[in-house]
Amino acid sequence: MPNAARWAATITLTATAVCGPLAGAALATPSPTALYAPSALVFTTGHGEFAAEATPERAVTLNCAPTPSGTHPAAVSACAELRAVNGDFEALSARSDVLCTREYDPVVVTVEGVWQGKRISYERTFANECVKESYGTTVFTY
Repeated sequence: MPNAARWAATITLTATAVCGPLAGAALATPSPTALYAPSALVFTTGHGEFAAEATPERAVTLNCAPTPSGTHPAAVSACAELRAVNGDFEALSARSDVLCTREYDPVVVTVEGVWQGKRISYERTFANECVKESYGTTVFTY
């Protein structure tokens, strides 16, 4: 076999070996979970004014994509509530139907994770447990 024919055969076989598997991967359909940006959050609660000073007393997880799950006791409604405000925790407001005492026993909440592919780091101090749970409907109720 002439030298040029050998090189042509070598290049053809190499291209087939390298590009063949890639062509099959390009034609594969993506899995349903690949269509969703990740939304996975970890909530912590502790007594104190700042997260750095407070020992976490409770932690829950909340996954909202592709379906609500996690250890949050009301994952379905918490995800729906966060979707309604596009994951903006500052947009959650206190409900008017809840009456809380004016007792000052600060509770700090932190949220770390990802909401629809965007990194989230949130910290907020509430005057007491009742005030914390009055914000939104179920997001901080755990």
